Amino acid sequence: MNQLQLFLPCAAGVEDYLAAEVLRITGLPPGCITKQRGGVAVRTGLAHAMLLNLYSRLAQRVLVLLSYTEYRNEQDLYRAASAVAWERWFTPRESIKVEITAQHSPLTSLNFAALKIKDAVCDRFRTVANGVRPDVNTQWPDVRLYAHLTTDSCSLYIDTSGEPLFKRGWREDKGDAPLKETLAAAMIAASGWLDGEGDLQPLYDPCCGSGTILIEAAQMACNMPAGGQRRFAFEKYVPHQKAAWDAIKQEAVDAVVMPDADQKPIIFGSDVAHRMVDFAQRNAERAGVAGVIEFRGGDALQRMPPIQVGEGGGVLLLNPPYGERIEVAGVAGAARFGARELPQTEGAGEFFNQLASHWKKNYPGWTAWVLTPDLKLPGKMRLKETRRVPMWNGPIECRLFRFDMVKGKMVSEHRR
Repeated sequence: MNQLQLFLPCAAGVEDYLAAEVLRITGLPPGCITKQRGGVAVRTGLAHAMLLNLYSRLAQRVLVLLSYTEYRNEQDLYRAASAVAWERWFTPRESIKVEITAQHSPLTSLNFAALKIKDAVCDRFRTVANGVRPDVNTQWPDVRLYAHLTTDSCSLYIDTSGEPLFKRGWREDKGDAPLKETLAAAMIAASGWLDGEGDLQPLYDPCCGSGTILIEAAQMACNMPAGGQRRFAFEKYVPHQKAAWDAIKQEAVDAVVMPDADQKPIIFGSDVAHRMVDFAQRNAERAGVAGVIEFRGGDALQRMPPIQVGEGGGVLLLNPPYGERIEVAGVAGAARFGARELPQTEGAGEFFNQLASHWKKNYPGWTAWVLTPDLKLPGKMRLKETRRVPMWNGPIECRLFRFDMVKGKMVSEHRR
């Protein structure tokens, strides 16, 4: 197990950022990493699999590739799964679940394909463990096995993560359609907020909801590991070395850098719904960064900058509410609850038009990054974007637009 083939799936559009993150976490040479559609493959060992689970903010899981074979039918899948030495990874005391994905597979039933793979795993354990086989648990399995089928190939993986990695362990309070922590981290990575040298720029989310973007940013700034408050599937596996894992976790704890108690925050959040501000505050407390973020209530169309920025500027980073629950009102009104998966409406256009006017008047020197599924948002805001980064929020195609606020200058779509 010194040399494993790992696959770290991620949201589409995040592959470049994940590849850079993997290099940073592992210290591996670039040749050990291959970017693929929807993830990154890594040639490395089990120790790095543990590190990636603990530190990665962009990966959805850390999978180990155990078999890659050609197939034509379900019986071929059975033979492929039967040939894998599952007993090297877990015992029949652990419960299992088989999940399957496919691209252009000729099989008529993926459920039947998953059943054949499950049968192969159980039958192998009956052979090697004196008739004892693992139970199936579709809700809370100890071991998750993944099969990915193409037109003629089958890849079998074992999941070292357990619950998906966006579940950091601190979120209990959330509103409607909360942003996943992995996507929030991708937004931060794309903005380059942490990339510069010297002091960090002020960061502000005026539609913070339950605080996901800001909590991710605060933990990054404090060098906190993403998975420091949760457990992982690999902790139950046969190869697991508890002493090595305890040392990795302690090293992560020792590397955390918290600001001085008298240091003023540079990370700010507000939301028109005071209920959401309370949620965000409680989430920040559980995440260990309550003292790093300043939350306040307030309408995004009325809130003034939380801090004055000099030549270094500040960063607005937000996934604003959109959809049919946004009402045309003088303030953000019903925008407080999001409905992020719904299409843009006439009311939403008015909201964003007012928001752009507010920023141009009151936020000179700031850079705004806005994640939205509305690819025509710059025109509705009458702003010219300086960057557009493709990202996917689950099945929804989005763009992360960058707008530079220049004092005394209104750059409109009509005057480009």
